[in-house]
Amino acid sequence: MKPALIALSLMALISTGAEAATDTYTIDPNHTYPMFAVNHLGFTTQHGRFDKTSGTVKLDRAAKTGSVNLVIDTQSLDMGSPLWNEHLSGDGFFNTAKFPTMTYRSDKLIFDGDKVVGADGEFTLLGVTKPLHVTVTGFHCGSNPMTQKALCGGNVSAHFQRSEFGMDKFLPLVGDEVEITVPVEAYKD
Repeated sequence: MKPALIALSLMALISTGAEAATDTYTIDPNHTYPMFAVNHLGFTTQHGRFDKTSGTVKLDRAAKTGSVNLVIDTQSLDMGSPLWNEHLSGDGFFNTAKFPTMTYRSDKLIFDGDKVVGADGEFTLLGVTKPLHVTVTGFHCGSNPMTQKALCGGNVSAHFQRSEFGMDKFLPLVGDEVEITVPVEAYKD
């Protein structure tokens, strides 16, 4: 009977240690701005961004596991012009009245050593969910030199075809391929 109790105690200790190793970080909305770029009429690349983002990142750097839950407020679209904002917020593009958010969720972070270098997850836009691989560069954890709070950050990028999500207005005049870049900073809870 004693060996069984010892085994159970060890299992409890191991599982408690594993849970304690996972840190939760809250995305800093003041330093996380998803930006996108798309070809416009074959002449230029137009850029836009979203000003309101929220979410969490969970990291166990020792076990090289983690997850991401990112929520982007589509109604915070900023194209640098009220006319452009209205145009891209409408039906046929982001349709922000019907779809006020888009999300990226991943339970599969990809590590190279102790650095996150990518993630495989699901991106939801206009109510359509598709797999999306993102690349992470410049990943770093440490203390914010101004506040001394624990902080992790990196630059996230990905490409997708907007038509796969039902956003096909003005194809092919407005490009199908969309490039996303997101500087992400998140503070440890």
